[in-house]
Amino acid sequence: MTSAAHHSDEPRIPMPPLEYPALRKAVAVLVPSRLPELFEDMQQAFTWASERDSLAPVHLFHRKWGVVVAIERVPARAERFHRCERLVAQSGDPAERRAAAVEIAALLAEADREISA
Repeated sequence: MTSAAHHSDEPRIPMPPLEYPALRKAVAVLVPSRLPELFEDMQQAFTWASERDSLAPVHLFHRKWGVVVAIERVPARAERFHRCERLVAQSGDPAERRAAAVEIAALLAEADREISA
C-alpha cells in the first residue's frame, strides 16, 4: 500500500451495521489494538443493561464503537483525528489545543452523522 493510498479519503471498509459481531470484525481490521477495550466495553454495557433493566447501555456501546469505526475506516479522517488528539495532549499552546479540540468535535459529529444516516 502506498503512502498516498494510506491517507486516502476512500473508506478502507464499508460501514458495518451497528451490531457487536460486525463492529468487532471492523475493529479487528482497522484498529486491532483496541479489541480488548471493545470487549471490556461490551461486558460493561451488558452488565449495566442487566442492572438497570434497560437496553440503553447496549445502544450506547453500539454508537460509541460505530463512531470509532466511522473515523478509523477513512485513513485521512483517522490521521486528522489522531493528530488532533496528540496536539490536545502535548501542545503547550492553549490556542493550538483549543483548535485541535474543536476539530476533534467536528470529526466526532461527522462520524455520528454517518452512523445515524
